[in-house]
Formats: sequence, structure tokens, C-alpha cells
Amino acid sequence: MDHTSTLEQVIRGVLITCVLVFFLFPIFWIVLMSFQTNETILRIPPSIVFEPTLSNYSALITGRLESAAGNLDIAFMKNLWNSFFLSASSVLIALVLGIPAAYAFARFRFRLGEDIAFTLLSFRFAPPLLVLLPLSLYFKQLGLTNTYIGLIWVYQLICLPLILWIVRGYFEDISPDIEHAYRISGNSWLKTFWKIAVPLAKPGIAAAGLLAFIFAWNNFVFALILASADKQPVTVGALAFVTASGIQYGQIAAAIVLSIAPTLALALYAQRYLVEGLSLGAVKG
Repeated sequence: MDHTSTLEQVIRGVLITCVLVFFLFPIFWIVLMSFQTNETILRIPPSIVFEPTLSNYSALITGRLESAAGNLDIAFMKNLWNSFFLSASSVLIALVLGIPAAYAFARFRFRLGEDIAFTLLSFRFAPPLLVLLPLSLYFKQLGLTNTYIGLIWVYQLICLPLILWIVRGYFEDISPDIEHAYRISGNSWLKTFWKIAVPLAKPGIAAAGLLAFIFAWNNFVFALILASADKQPVTVGALAFVTASGIQYGQIAAAIVLSIAPTLALALYAQRYLVEGLSLGAVKG
């Protein structure tokens, strides 16, 4: 019995190691590339033994990209700030609008309620190219092209449906009897929502907010069409590394490392809420 148990543990350990290597090796290789020059990266056969350099990160921070065709000004740090500002602002607005809406859909039954909820969800799954043409025309008429307000508005197509549907499920998992007992004590509906429903759904809210932030951070198409270089996030700004003299692989790798660092740090910080929030609905019985 002990021999079988030990064998199972060994097999489980080997499988877990294989999975970790499969998923983490590309990240490891990208990190190595970020400390190499283009000549080292393109060397055949590739090697993990090299003389590291910080020139790629220096180019990103200073905004001066050196290539065979000459120096090129890039605004990577500005693009990085744009990504953070657009994603954080979009998620904040989506939480303010989506949490009360999710509670209303979870607690109240009204005419066309499910149809409205499904319509909002369909925005999340609709191809971006489907709405880009009419959006670009409307944005030109309203003067929202190449503005932060316009991009944050469009990002609600990403964040709001996601938060609405995820948080709605957690509100439905909360027993209405808890809220009724609190209301009987003389508390208002608003106070019950703020003091009882929201704290109980906090893991789900945190998970939905984190996922919405990641999806907004990774968005590419909306900002590419509706914003110019000074408003574009880092996903679009990375196109600057594809120059006429070639592709700057080292700078791209360094840009990837700096781009994933904020979302990775946020995910590590909120992992307890993320795991708890995503698993809460799985035991609904």
C-alpha cells in the first residue's frame, strides 16, 4: 500500500513538473532574450550561456531604440502608462456600474431582464471588427477619436459584461434570507446591499475585476483603430519594434517582460481572492 502511494506521488510530481516546464519555459526563454542582443538571439544553435546586457531595458526606459537604420524614438513607457490608466479606469467604471446591475439581475425578476443580460453578454463575445466601423464613425462625429474617454468607453464592451455575469453568479449564491434578516432590523435596501451583499460577494468581485483588468490590458484592436500613438497602450506600441532594418527581438522580449509584470504582480497579490472567487461557484449545489 505504501509502495503504491509512493509511486502515485512520484508520477504526480513528474506530471506536475512536465506541465510547469511546458508553460513556464517560454516565459523563461523570453526573460533570457531580454538580456541579449539581436546577434546573440539569432545565433545558431541557440545557447543559454551569454554575456547579459541591460541595453534593451535602457532603450525602453530612455525611449531611444538603436537599430541598423539609426536611432528611433519610441514611447514605450508612455504606452505602458496608457495601458495601466485605460485598464484601471475601465475596470473601476465597470465595477461601479456592474456590481449594482449584477445585484439587480440576481435579486429581482423584471420583464426582459434575461434578454437584457444576454444582450450585454453578447457584446463580450462579438468580434471587435464587427463594431469597429460604426464605432469609428460615431467617434468622429462625437469628437471621441483619439481620446482617453472614448477608449475607456469602448473598453466597457470588454469589462462590463464580464463583471456583470461573474458577479451576478456570486450574488445568486448568497442566501436572500441573510439580507431579509438585516432588512427586518430596520436597515434600508442600500445599506443592506453595501453592508451585506457586497462583502459576501467580495471574492467574486475581486476575481471579476482582476480578469476584466487582464482582458482590458491585453486588448489590441480597439486602441489600434481608435487612438493615435500618444494614446495607444503597450500592446499597440510594441509595433514600433518592427523597423525597416529588421525586428528588434531583444527590445520586444524586454517589452514583454515589462508588460506582463503589472498583471503578474496583481495576480500574485490577489491570488487568494482569485482562487476563492473562481471556485466558489463550482460548489454551488
